[in-house]
Amino acid sequence: MSARPTLIRRTPAQLRAQRAALLAEAGSTYERLAERAAVWALAPAELDVWRTVEDIDWLLGED
Repeated sequence: MSARPTLIRRTPAQLRAQRAALLAEAGSTYERLAERAAVWALAPAELDVWRTVEDIDWLLGED
């Protein structure tokens, strides 16, 4: 028996809420993280947030 991949379904509203929550938890804004990511100045936890935010933006077609 093989394992099946997990599929997580989210509405656009849920993705936007998750994005906002991630930025709030990081204590930053999208613009601030983008500036710091451009010069490789993110701490590991911030990098995780940044990558997740980028993924959410891609899913929303907002990349």
